[in-house]
Amino acid sequence: MSENKTELKRSLGLIDATSLVAGSMIGSGIFIVTSAMARDIGSAAWLLVIWIVTGLITVAAALSYGELAGMMPKAGGQFVYIQRAYGRLVSFLYGWTVFTVIQTGVIAAIAVTFANYAAIFFPVLDTLLFKVGPNFTFSYQKVVAILSIILLTYINTKGVESGKTVQLIFTSAKLIALFALIILGLYVGLQTTILTDNFANMWDASKTVVNPDGTIKVTKLAGMALLGAAGATIINSLFSSDAWNNVTFIAGEIKEPKKNIPRSLFLGTLIVTVIYVLANFAYLALLPIHGTPNATDISSSGIMFASNDRVGAAAASMIMGNIGVFAMAALIMVSTFGCNSGLILSGGRLFFAMAKDGLFFKQATQLNKNQVPAKALWVQCIWACILCVSGKFGDLLTYATFASLLFYVLTILGVFILRKKEPNADRPYKAFGYPIVPAIYIIVTTAICLTLLIYYPLNTGLGLFIVCLGIPVYYLAMNKKE
Repeated sequence: MSENKTELKRSLGLIDATSLVAGSMIGSGIFIVTSAMARDIGSAAWLLVIWIVTGLITVAAALSYGELAGMMPKAGGQFVYIQRAYGRLVSFLYGWTVFTVIQTGVIAAIAVTFANYAAIFFPVLDTLLFKVGPNFTFSYQKVVAILSIILLTYINTKGVESGKTVQLIFTSAKLIALFALIILGLYVGLQTTILTDNFANMWDASKTVVNPDGTIKVTKLAGMALLGAAGATIINSLFSSDAWNNVTFIAGEIKEPKKNIPRSLFLGTLIVTVIYVLANFAYLALLPIHGTPNATDISSSGIMFASNDRVGAAAASMIMGNIGVFAMAALIMVSTFGCNSGLILSGGRLFFAMAKDGLFFKQATQLNKNQVPAKALWVQCIWACILCVSGKFGDLLTYATFASLLFYVLTILGVFILRKKEPNADRPYKAFGYPIVPAIYIIVTTAICLTLLIYYPLNTGLGLFIVCLGIPVYYLAMNKKE
């Protein structure tokens, strides 16, 4: 078979697409970020409200994306939508940010998380191979992280069927395990008074900070201070709920994409939203929201100060004792491996679409004998592995989250722009609740971005810098072509 095909084969159905949405969303975040959110907000009720709001705006975004997906059922998804609404420069800036940080950075971070939890079963992985300076270390963990990226990339180059099978198996496994955690957690937790105690003063919000001497400082929150703190900490739950749009990158391989992509976006985001809210309810049934740092037992640490923020592991320990630590480690390994499979599968298609438009390496347009953009996948693999080695991917993710939100706002604003520019375009699916639902998403997410600018000016500024750095790169690339 020729290595130079440039048209993808449609072989994924609704279940496959929904599995990709849910599988890409559920990584390690749900098992970790609730601790940081508890310290930021200190209220059981507000904690759940933030997770519910996250779910609502994610579902609202997915419903709005459905219209664009129906109009443009092509590989590349969000890149294609942005280009049609705003032109080549803005679409390049999106693709540039996704390649340099958003997609590859998430892949690297999730691979390292996979390796970290593998070290619970194989402590030798913690062995330090060498260290350069005060910040750069290289251990067997990073070797495992890199190997997992290479393995998943290889699997995905063998054909979309191979990637689909891995995605279905691992997504099913982690959904079953999460439901088990929720059901067992509520069963055990509701036999205690912990949930009642957590909701005794459920609206009393506070921010808890650990001082250098180990003592804690608690600041009561109300009014604008409360809204500001909620707007800042929601970045944690939004990060845990991100990557739902990855299914649009593989639109060129989905059967009946005008129907199945909007449906999968809605179903996948809804399923994950329900799971996330119930998981946090289970945490609140098993662990006190408040705790003390350096406590001698899991319950006294509470949700706030779970060891290494591993609230999921702490909850599992309350259900099953010490074996719960290993059970949760296994679940997170399954979750992260499956999540990365979906991210790697979909990310290569975005760079394939960019290359076809002349905005990425030309060879990335080529499909291998399995009708997969293998060269795009391997370029993505190489950069993600470099980010693993660099040790700076965590910082990059923080910088890029703000930029990612900005592109979501721009994309959904594109629904309004294209309704005006192309009123007669074929729209098999129209955005639910238009114009109210898309407008609410734009307003709420813009407010979150403004809050982040106030609370985290350095990180948000660096996020904007990464985006803007793509401008000279774009013009250099265009001049080189001429």
